[in-house]
Amino acid sequence: MDAVWLICLLTFIIHTTETLSYAVRFSGVQTGRLAVALSLVGIILLLSRTSNLIQGPFTGGLIDQAAILHTDPSLKLHLIIAAASLGTLCAILLFPTAAQLSKRLIAHLELAGSIPQMLRTAVTIDSIRSVRHHVRVPSLSVISRFRIKGVPKRLLLLNCIGTGIYTSSVLSVLYATLLAPDYKATVLMSSGMINGFATIFMTILVDPQVALMTEKAMQGKSSYESIRDMYMWLMISRFFGTLLAQILLIPAAYWVVWITPLFH
Repeated sequence: MDAVWLICLLTFIIHTTETLSYAVRFSGVQTGRLAVALSLVGIILLLSRTSNLIQGPFTGGLIDQAAILHTDPSLKLHLIIAAASLGTLCAILLFPTAAQLSKRLIAHLELAGSIPQMLRTAVTIDSIRSVRHHVRVPSLSVISRFRIKGVPKRLLLLNCIGTGIYTSSVLSVLYATLLAPDYKATVLMSSGMINGFATIFMTILVDPQVALMTEKAMQGKSSYESIRDMYMWLMISRFFGTLLAQILLIPAAYWVVWITPLFH
């Protein structure tokens, strides 16, 4: 069970950091330094991908143990997805604080000229102590100011679906190896196909719309409040996407088992 909690912790970190990238992008729009902000986003995603690399073998070990003991790991897999939901929810609550801190980091990076130099000059004991001055706790009055008006409903739906597929895909494929042990290698290799579909789905249908709306804000054609609301609703749709992943987990595993013989 210790391995399950470690996997949950890593999953929590992955989804918290990935969702907080919206706060960094928003700070880039506010400061007019979107290109600098995107370089910080790359560092955040690096943390997420590192956690993902560590998580992968542990999750695989969880499935191997279930196969050896002839147990059903579905409850543990649902628990892992729940950690993804908690991580996304945590990022939503941290959005105001992350946006404030990102402004400082963008300014430091612009002066330092490189990530290593920024870390050397900006990450000090005094700067860590001053973080508390940038903490913003969301209040009901702040939350009530968020409006969905102007944010395409289709964009939020597509983001929710894409997140649901991305969150559940690998776990569904691992569960499918227990359902079709004779086709284990084929099933495992199908994870790349499913993740590839989710990536293409997000790249073609979601990312361009987000980029266009961000560009309008940079050009002064829309207000900062509207772009803030868009990022916030995208984060909320990601949260609902992780809930959708709970529903997709088992049916997707059976779907993978159903298509596996087609490759033989």
